[in-house]
Amino acid sequence: MAPRAFRLAYDGSDYYGFQRQPDVATVEDALFDALRALGVLEPDADKPDAYAAAGRTDAGVSALAQTVALEAPDWLTPRALNAELPADVRAWAAADAPAGFHATHDATRREYTYHLYAPLEAGRSEPASDRPVDDDRFAAACEALSGTHDFHNLTPDDHNTERSPTVAATRDGDYLVVTVSAGGFARELVRRLVSLARAVGTGDAPLEKIDRALAPTPLPGHEGIAPAPPEPLVLTDVSYPDLAFAVDAQAAASTREIFETRRVQRRTGARVAGQVADGVR
Repeated sequence: MAPRAFRLAYDGSDYYGFQRQPDVATVEDALFDALRALGVLEPDADKPDAYAAAGRTDAGVSALAQTVALEAPDWLTPRALNAELPADVRAWAAADAPAGFHATHDATRREYTYHLYAPLEAGRSEPASDRPVDDDRFAAACEALSGTHDFHNLTPDDHNTERSPTVAATRDGDYLVVTVSAGGFARELVRRLVSLARAVGTGDAPLEKIDRALAPTPLPGHEGIAPAPPEPLVLTDVSYPDLAFAVDAQAAASTREIFETRRVQRRTGARVAGQVADGVR
């Protein structure tokens, strides 16, 4: 068997993150169960040969282009893998990989997208999540957070905290679509970047708060920056210059169909919740 890399899309809503953990459902568990059912992974094996994943998304985080690599038989296509994967985890593209390929270490850039609810005007009920966001202030925060910095105040990690992200946002109705890309990320960094930029955008924090967060001095507990909620976050791309991914047309079509159905279901759920919210006076 030779190394192959697979692109995975998944809805992270019902999973406690990507990486295996004791006694909770994870995306990696679902993947390994599928490989065992297909006979690619032995029942008593811990993981496939030459296995690695591009990233360890947190609980609730979704993905468009999570990438895993393993030694796989030629017949293991994305559609074959989907035959045993649950509906909320889909393989949709694959690439032959060179010997020694490592999905974590060989990635040159990762991109995340955060869908931040950020209305320009406060809603009727004005919950905390409904605070209006000034786009210019948010853009200034994104610019200040971009570039090479030590982000020790924006991650629970205690080492390897210097990173070089690019942070940008575009307005889409009541949402700011925040794109964060870098070679790699410390734990919770993307969500804390979004949280800090939002605080500046709403006026809850001055732009100078970013200077304090990026300074060598640790922030005191009462000034700490909590991570933004995980559900709006998506791992949207992982770059491998030496790999040429081929989209499996059948697998991609089934993936689009499944996620389009989920989109309709959630729109319907939002309408129901909206009727209740509007009806309670």
